[in-house]
Amino acid sequence: MKLQIQSLDNSHSEQAIDLILTIQQKEFNVPITIEDQPDLMQIESFYHEAGGNFWGAFIDGELVGSIALVKFDEKAGAIRKMFVKKEFRGKELNIAQILLEILISFCREKEIDDLYLGTVSVLKAAQRFYERNNFIKIKKENLPTRFPLMSADDIFYHLHIN
Repeated sequence: MKLQIQSLDNSHSEQAIDLILTIQQKEFNVPITIEDQPDLMQIESFYHEAGGNFWGAFIDGELVGSIALVKFDEKAGAIRKMFVKKEFRGKELNIAQILLEILISFCREKEIDDLYLGTVSVLKAAQRFYERNNFIKIKKENLPTRFPLMSADDIFYHLHIN
């Protein structure tokens, strides 16, 4: 098994939708549809053109993980679409950690100092992961005004990078 991380574009939309919706709907019963996430069908215009990026983790050509950065302010970004397929999670392959580190290095290069994210209370492992990576839980009202809120999110985190 060879892990390869690469930037995703519109040609990866179908694979990204398949990975992400399966985890959201089937594994965690999050009431979210593709209609709630039009960004997955417009990766380039939604992520790249605004100064962010969308990365995928591939094993033998299969998309098994993703993470995206929405740049919503000159010095601030939001982490989106952080998902790893169930059978590829954990310390052994460390995919989530590798994806997060790639995103953080990208932020350092682009002088993005503050990272924010929203998640859902049922995703306990995700919350522990962010906390292990020095993200601080914050109240919704303390998010920046321009933070791109997702309706399902009810827990929020912040990380100051530089």
